[in-house]
Amino acid sequence: MGANKGSADQAIAGWPARLHVVTGKGGTGKTSVAAALALALAAGGRRTLLAEVEGRQGIAQLFDHPPLPYAEQPIAAVAGGGEVRALAVDAEEALLEYLAMFYKLGAAGRTLRRFGAIDFATTIAPGLRDVLLTGKVKEATTRTVGHRRVYDAVVLDAPPTGRIGRFLNVTAETARLAKIGPIKTQSEGVAAFLRSPMTAVHVTTRLEEMAVQETLDAIAELTELGIPVGRVIVNGAQEPLLAGKVTQAELRRGLAAAGMPTDRATVAGLLSEARGHLARQRLEESLRADLDEQGPPVLELPLLAEGVDRAGLDLLVETLGAASTRPADA
Repeated sequence: MGANKGSADQAIAGWPARLHVVTGKGGTGKTSVAAALALALAAGGRRTLLAEVEGRQGIAQLFDHPPLPYAEQPIAAVAGGGEVRALAVDAEEALLEYLAMFYKLGAAGRTLRRFGAIDFATTIAPGLRDVLLTGKVKEATTRTVGHRRVYDAVVLDAPPTGRIGRFLNVTAETARLAKIGPIKTQSEGVAAFLRSPMTAVHVTTRLEEMAVQETLDAIAELTELGIPVGRVIVNGAQEPLLAGKVTQAELRRGLAAAGMPTDRATVAGLLSEARGHLARQRLEESLRADLDEQGPPVLELPLLAEGVDRAGLDLLVETLGAASTRPADA
């Protein structure tokens, strides 16, 4: 199956970029969101690539798949003929690929790896590692075969919000490494791509104070760097269970109607729980308002009570797919 020109040229209305970078504070479920987005974008017979760059093998674990090599391989099929492929981008392998492409080193590059020269190079120049990682992702996003794009979209499970600006700001990171030559040329090409409409950075969060603050900080940093922000994706959202004030009398009537104890201790304990829940709801509404004021459109994904498996991912895909039918600023 190949991505035909019609599908490649047809942007999904709510997700118009070709490269979707998913970041978020640790614990917000960014890998699950990235996977669900890759599945959603593969609908209608499309082919997408789901990539990771942190060496955690989070994609393989999520899909109950063996550890991913530095090779693109099918990881999930989608109804309608769509396909998701996965790739774990490794900086060392990317550097070998880079050396073979630009310097024709081939076997000599592999000899460098045996002597530890590659690890040494990426250690003393950490910016080089990010150039290699983002460069490989850009290459996959723009790759064509016979005038057809190989992938309709690429989704990157990116580093967390605390590092996302430095990771994507490859021009500044490599300015100290090279003034001329292929490294400079590649970093400039990657930087231009990451700042173009072909890229969108989606920030995953939960309605928790620290996560929302990191989200706001990341949006401000990315905006200052000129890197397009797509959506804020609130993961694990729940519908409010209570409204207004809750009184002891109401609780006692409700307990009695349900055939449950209505003694003072039971009512008092339940009242305390209800007030705590209402306080939590008020905090979440305040955090929602903070996110809405920031500017990027906010999309909420439901809490997966049974955990994140393929069935859970499909529930997220439904919400993400529904968002694709309307503009991102709707």
